[in-house]
Amino acid sequence: MGRFGLPRTSFSVRNFQTSISRFSTISFETQLQNGTFSDPKERFTTFCSKGNIKEAFNSFISEIWLEPRLFTNLLQACVPTKSLPLGKQLHSLIITSGCSSDKFIFNHLLNLYSKFGDLRIAVVLFDVMPRRNIMSCNIMIKAFLEMGEFESAKKLFDEMPERNVATWNAMVTGLTKFEMNQESLVLFSRMNESGFMPDEYSLGSVLRGCAHLRALFAGQQVHAYVMKCGFEFNLVVTCSLSHMYMKAGRFNDGERVIKTMPSRNVVAWNTLMSGKAQNRNFEGVLDQYWMMKKAGFRPDRITFVIVISSCSELATLGQGKQIHAEAIKAGASFEVDIISSLVSMYSRCGSLQDSVKAFLECRERDIVLWSSMIAAYGFHGQGEEAIKLFNKMEQENLPGNEVTFLSLLYACSHCGMKEKGLEFFDMMVEKYGLKARLEHYTCVVDLLGRSACLAEAEAMIRSMPVRADAIIWKTLLSACKIHKNAEMARMVAEEVLRIDPQDSASYVLLANIHASAHRWQDVSELRKVMRDNMVKKEPGISWVEVKNQVHQFHTSDESHPKSIEINLYLEELFSEMKMCGYVPDTSSVSYDMDNEEKEYNLAHHSEKLAIAFALMSTPEGVPIRIMKNLRVCSDCHVAIKYISKIKNVEIIVRDASRFHHFKNGTCSCGDYW
Repeated sequence: MGRFGLPRTSFSVRNFQTSISRFSTISFETQLQNGTFSDPKERFTTFCSKGNIKEAFNSFISEIWLEPRLFTNLLQACVPTKSLPLGKQLHSLIITSGCSSDKFIFNHLLNLYSKFGDLRIAVVLFDVMPRRNIMSCNIMIKAFLEMGEFESAKKLFDEMPERNVATWNAMVTGLTKFEMNQESLVLFSRMNESGFMPDEYSLGSVLRGCAHLRALFAGQQVHAYVMKCGFEFNLVVTCSLSHMYMKAGRFNDGERVIKTMPSRNVVAWNTLMSGKAQNRNFEGVLDQYWMMKKAGFRPDRITFVIVISSCSELATLGQGKQIHAEAIKAGASFEVDIISSLVSMYSRCGSLQDSVKAFLECRERDIVLWSSMIAAYGFHGQGEEAIKLFNKMEQENLPGNEVTFLSLLYACSHCGMKEKGLEFFDMMVEKYGLKARLEHYTCVVDLLGRSACLAEAEAMIRSMPVRADAIIWKTLLSACKIHKNAEMARMVAEEVLRIDPQDSASYVLLANIHASAHRWQDVSELRKVMRDNMVKKEPGISWVEVKNQVHQFHTSDESHPKSIEINLYLEELFSEMKMCGYVPDTSSVSYDMDNEEKEYNLAHHSEKLAIAFALMSTPEGVPIRIMKNLRVCSDCHVAIKYISKIKNVEIIVRDASRFHHFKNGTCSCGDYW
């Protein structure tokens, strides 16, 4: 008989032994005989720590029977080995042995079921528990939070007569997990006032909460507390602190925190790269990536997502492919979020075929990946393919979300599929019960505007349940330019400038509308207003990647080392184009000058300079990919068609709106952009 007064019966032991023998017949007697351990308890603990649960029980039955608290070692060992059936058999034996009322053992049973996510059994056990302590409540609070039962966790926390530091830490971390960041800060303050010392995880959680709230002052207060408590060199806390500063717009402070660390881990490198990406310093992200590799660190899943997304923003296909190869080498290329990033990257770099390939190679596709591929088709003007993919997604019982429908609406608006787009808008709201956001309304306004339904588009803006921003009005203004409706354009421009008086694009669009109608006085007045308000037109910039090096061009740019050769090449090219029927569209020049000056201005648009340089620098027949920060003008669109035919080359242009694939004198957009 043990100290718990176990009955002298072999039934429960024999029963459990029989059950366990089904799992394994491996004998560890030889290991026991040849082992270096002198203490039997030490040998038992070693078996458990290595996950040899059956062998531990078989070899130490008598010791367990005499000292039932040894069951806790077996229960603990079930968690990392994911042996829930074995844990349940141990539970049965504990009940049979009569030691289930022991708090220590009971807490380990609670922990077992909570770790396996079996909240129902954990709750039943907790409810019948004769004597609870702080540990019992802490286990249940963590279990509730892990399963998303925040209200239950909060109720238990409030009812606890006594709490320890683990209780407070669990609740502070849980509040942040549920994005209740303000409440997390309040609770953290209460914890401090009650004299409890936070751990690295609760400090990290509070700092992440400050980051989400962009609460710089609160974050600085926590920073002071971190210094006071001696956590300033803790990796978890330091990374969260750096992230907080970066999210609050204080990138230099965040970078300084990382640089003061005596040592870094992958999380620290990721935090730094994420901050640079947030600051739109995508070149800096790539620099940090190669520095990280040089320092001997292995990139993880988050690293690859950040770096691939940066290649996407820079539209550097060569570097993107290199990072893809690195991901394959690291064994991370089958992670679904990495594949989603690859789909987006290849799409934004102009290689739709590679996007499709990456998508098809993924076996486990989530809604994010499907939406990324639908967006890629839409971005490249393949609306029919986007719709086919959505239909296939529905067949696989995957419901679309807000992003999916945004991608579909975008695809329809750039392919002139008005009826289909409106059908998807209704489906999103009525069938899927999704709430239309401002971005969805903007896509519908674009869809209607491009289809010459200007009055209908305006009515939608004025009747929608969300407040209009400058972007949705500018979308309608662009449609006014396409359909040359100067009167509505003037009214719409007023709406834009009322929201954002410094928006240069609206002035430029309106000026172009007046210029195409030869209303030079109106153009002159607009330019005067821009000068008076100190509004500057955003310069057109185009860039092209040649041999892994990015070359950037401005309109009439002469700063490139090969500027003279580029201008000479352009002269020859334009002569050849004119012989084939090209006529410069001088109406798109919003300056009152003679035709020769207008033609020179048009010939030296940034995308034409980039194309000329690419043609000079790449082998014949290799596709050329050009990126531009603004929309392609009508003259450049016509000119690039001629160039693609004359030079027998595919020219892929990504402008601010979409992709254009020029081949054999035609464009994939069907002149609908």
